[in-house]
Amino acid sequence: MKNPTAAMLVIGDEILSGRTRDANMHHLAGELTKAGITLSEVRVVSDDAPAIVAAVQALSAAYDTVFTSGGIGPTHDDITADCIAEAFGAHIDVRDDARALLAAFYEETGREFNAARMRMARIPDGATLIDNPVSIAPGFTLGNVHVMAGVPSVFQAMLATVLPTLTGGAPLLSQTLRINRGEGDIAGPLADLAARYPTLSIGSYPFQDNGVYGSNIVMRSADGPLLDEAMCELAEIFPA
Repeated sequence: MKNPTAAMLVIGDEILSGRTRDANMHHLAGELTKAGITLSEVRVVSDDAPAIVAAVQALSAAYDTVFTSGGIGPTHDDITADCIAEAFGAHIDVRDDARALLAAFYEETGREFNAARMRMARIPDGATLIDNPVSIAPGFTLGNVHVMAGVPSVFQAMLATVLPTLTGGAPLLSQTLRINRGEGDIAGPLADLAARYPTLSIGSYPFQDNGVYGSNIVMRSADGPLLDEAMCELAEIFPA
């Protein structure tokens, strides 16, 4: 059986402008691989409500699970929660349990629980809160969409809460062979090997090292014995 599928939606002008480098996709991909969930697509959209709504609806319909990052803070451009609500046709307002979490946190830290911070307690009807042990402001899950913060430490903490609730498959295994030949020299035999092992994911990643052209051949599969068999055959075709 195929592993469950997932997509990620990264939200924010700062990503598209190059001001901020996204680290959450790399972390999510690694964690999903270990959980046996295939990350099939990643999209990046600006802080534009219609674009966010359209992307959420498309990804939610196409994949088993969707993760979003960014746009759930206290500022005017944090519009993700409203867009998720619109995408699912849900009402959104300040929710008592989220407000209580935030009020207690700001009282404890001696900071004002003002109207801007209250925005982070706005949760769509029917959503389940995602714990945030780092900065308290919760994410939430609505349908098959998990809405999480863009700050990497918070995203990672929220993901650790969500992952145990998901049904995974067989962890994806990976093996790599470095071949010190150009891709043009190995392309034909590699294509033949890929045809003999259609259930494996086989990728070629070229490099140049001190004037030497080569490629790292990466094979991925949930089937360990088959992966070993194909890797041994590759090593026989291209001995060191």
